Amino acid sequence: MATGKSTKGKNNAQADPHALRVEIQPDDNQSERLAELATDGALTAITLQAFAGGGPELGVTELLAAMRKAGDETVVGDMGRFERVLTHQFLTLDALFNNLAQRSGRQESFKGIEVLMRLALKAQSQARATAETLALMKNPMPYIKQANIANGPQQVNNGTPASAGKNQSPPNELLEHQHGNTLDIGAQATSGRADPAMATLEAKHRPTNTRG
Repeated sequence: MATGKSTKGKNNAQADPHALRVEIQPDDNQSERLAELATDGALTAITLQAFAGGGPELGVTELLAAMRKAGDETVVGDMGRFERVLTHQFLTLDALFNNLAQRSGRQESFKGIEVLMRLALKAQSQARATAETLALMKNPMPYIKQANIANGPQQVNNGTPASAGKNQSPPNELLEHQHGNTLDIGAQATSGRADPAMATLEAKHRPTNTRG
């Protein structure tokens, strides 16, 4: 980063436009002053000068002053400069799309049509993205803050409604509630006459339980 000291009484008409004129007081630390400038947009101003195409008349010092003014506008919330720039870029991209699309239509080979149309669609896509950015700047989306956000998976228990118990089927009351008790099967029924072969055996016909 070329720098130059501004001194009074000297003719600066022949000053190098690529040099950044810096006012350094006698009690200033030159290294600290240059570091402050380098982190405050001076390097960006030099880069902008190289690509702006303004020629030698476009000085780095004037560029840095204009860039600081633009930055101050952004800090206070004045986005008018960016809205104008985005509007100009959208119009330029739209013109580029139309130029490439028209040139594509004049091609005789499929390869020429494909290359130019692909570039035209890229310009169209960039124009659409620029328009969307401009729309968001003019009508920003509301910010919705969501509280109680925990890291990792969460399980949501909605609970059991109070009325859910009324819809549940009642338990089977035929079973005993006490452990170890058997069901009361009542007295032994007498055998019927429908099937005499299945009649209840008398005591003398019953097998004897023998233990080996």
